[in-house]
Amino acid sequence: MSNADQISEYIVREFLPDLTPSQLPPDLDLLADGAIDSLGVLKMIAWVEHHFRLAVGDTDLDPENFRSVNAIDAYVARSQSTAATGG
Repeated sequence: MSNADQISEYIVREFLPDLTPSQLPPDLDLLADGAIDSLGVLKMIAWVEHHFRLAVGDTDLDPENFRSVNAIDAYVARSQSTAATGG
């Protein structure tokens, strides 16, 4: 299962129970659409850290990194790449 699929499943389970993961557009603006509020973003960050074994640093706490499934997926990929190269 891809990272994007895992992210979609989490978002649907926690924030959008009336949808299925396949119904969640990967580019849906979760913040502007009201699917996730500021506390939801914090919950999402905690899940990303735990699930993907990443440390989300202060400079990464930009809402743009957590605005959509695509944005979260890109953030995770960048963070994993940085961690793998020791950056």
